Amino acid sequence: MDLGTFGIYTFDFEHQPAARIRDSVQELEGLGWRTLWVPELLGRVAFTHAGLLLAATGRLSVVNGIARIWSREARWTHGAALLLADAYPGRHVLGLGFGGQPRPGVKPLAAMAAYLDELDAMETPNPRPAHPVRRLLAAYGPKMLELARDRADGAQTYHVNTDHTAQAREILGPDAFLAVEHAVLFEADPVRARALAREHLHGYLTTPYNLAKFRRLGYTDDDLCGGGSDRFVDDLVFWGDPDTVVRKLRGHGEAGADHVAVQVIGVEPGTSALPAWRLLADALLPGKTPANR
Repeated sequence: MDLGTFGIYTFDFEHQPAARIRDSVQELEGLGWRTLWVPELLGRVAFTHAGLLLAATGRLSVVNGIARIWSREARWTHGAALLLADAYPGRHVLGLGFGGQPRPGVKPLAAMAAYLDELDAMETPNPRPAHPVRRLLAAYGPKMLELARDRADGAQTYHVNTDHTAQAREILGPDAFLAVEHAVLFEADPVRARALAREHLHGYLTTPYNLAKFRRLGYTDDDLCGGGSDRFVDDLVFWGDPDTVVRKLRGHGEAGADHVAVQVIGVEPGTSALPAWRLLADALLPGKTPANR
């Protein structure tokens, strides 16, 4: 799976009309970005969202990061993924995760395995695409990473540190694909940067699943209270000048990631992260120069 070393991850399109989204993704493609990641959270349905982005561009790969398995039955995911693979050969990646609110008595690992069983057993009159459906699983813990290794093309991780990337690579082995999302902020003032980072991280520090994840990463209760310790914030959000941010992002690649999906934070809903995406293109993409910094 070749998505380039770096891509863009964004929630921004949840707040923008279709015409503005088209303009933005066409500029992203023109800047040289090869891959765009979009979540399913605030109402934009995973596959219609991906279809809009793919139709607006000619080369850009689009990853559903993630399509929620509890939002639709496996048959509808199967049909949508087949159609996108057929219409846009090699450009769509089906990212799957459980997402949403916890369901009492339902184990995420068992739910994901059962969903994959349904997908793999599905029979359909829909034409098979010449290019097969590619899929990644949202994974953090060892068992889900093993499932991603064995039942998908690899894993995607979200809000983890570079130590976790190294651990994930060890579990996945050398062949499975590993994509890592990481938040960034171009702000050199430590007080302002950490304040914005804490605002972004607040929701993740109020949900039991994420708190358990962070504890497994080695953060203590002291790290996770009061908006997060400086250590925690600095590990989860890379902030500073472009050179500092880029150096830290490359740390995921050094730890074993095949691809890093960069999420620019600190963008007001309805506005655009394009200025930061342009800056990142100059700094991260092959053949680019820092002339536009």
